[in-house]
Amino acid sequence: MTSFLRSDRSRPVAVWLLAVAVLVLAMVVVGGATRLTGSGLSITEWKPVTGALPPMGEEAWGNEFAKYQKIPQYQQVNRGMTLAQFKSIYGWEWAHRLLARLVVAAFAIPLVVFLVRRQIPRRLIWRCAGMFGLLAMQAVVGWWMVASGLAGRVSVAPERLATHLGLALALFVLLVWTALDADAGQSRQANPTRWRAGSLIFLGAAYVQSLLGALVAGAHAGFIYNDWPLMNGALVPKDYAGDGLWATLAHNQASVQFHHRIGAYLLLAAALTLAGMAWRARYLAAEARMLGLAVGGVVLMQAVLGVATLMTGVPLWLGILHQLGAAILLATATAFAWRVGRT
Repeated sequence: MTSFLRSDRSRPVAVWLLAVAVLVLAMVVVGGATRLTGSGLSITEWKPVTGALPPMGEEAWGNEFAKYQKIPQYQQVNRGMTLAQFKSIYGWEWAHRLLARLVVAAFAIPLVVFLVRRQIPRRLIWRCAGMFGLLAMQAVVGWWMVASGLAGRVSVAPERLATHLGLALALFVLLVWTALDADAGQSRQANPTRWRAGSLIFLGAAYVQSLLGALVAGAHAGFIYNDWPLMNGALVPKDYAGDGLWATLAHNQASVQFHHRIGAYLLLAAALTLAGMAWRARYLAAEARMLGLAVGGVVLMQAVLGVATLMTGVPLWLGILHQLGAAILLATATAFAWRVGRT
């Protein structure tokens, strides 16, 4: 009967949430590969249920290819593509959507089981419901993003890509934080020191920097200005200003890459400062001090990956590693912010 008594903590719930977080991480990585291979518009319809299966037989493949041939990306970029080449890009997008379906199932089914067995700490029930809402919203936003590239464009709108990735990363952060809460139980006393606010501000800055990176990806801005530390010999690119404020913020290749670079410098300086302060703060728990050092190390690694990715023209494997590094940074910053907020 003990399993039916609600407790303040639950390790099985923590393991479940971390497992879902790993699936979300995989979805983010495959999504990055889908974008880098130009595969995201290969499936031109949204079929949440029947779309779980790939085309069966040559006739079905021919029908899917015919639908793709009607959109601007094929007509302006991939005209003359063979069916075999289409199957390759279709596979990336299908895998991305399959992972999304697996994430929903991996979250929803255990959620119902844990609720029935009353194993989810009461204080976390509404948070889990909110995360399920984020999952549902992510599906809608994903199609909204794809739809932006099916007419009038040859790729998805950068701001919609940033929204789609931003929701995935927000869900990832919430899963990690809630898993830590479920495993440790409710803190009996919050830690009121400056570390609480500072760590949350840093986590927010890392999240914003990830969104800036999504705008770079959406505008294909990583394929220009491949020198560093200057941009074609200048500190500020000559074509920085876009056609209006919104274009400068989200669509102009030079400006979005410049913003991402400046954000990286500021985040690196903040991370190294945070790591040094955490190491010297002997009153912090050993776990918190080590996590502070880890944050500094991950940001440094991510900066090196970013420069290498840019200067080599964004090869697929480096682009994937750079996006994976962003998620690892968010997980590390989340763990640090969670830990310093507890006594």
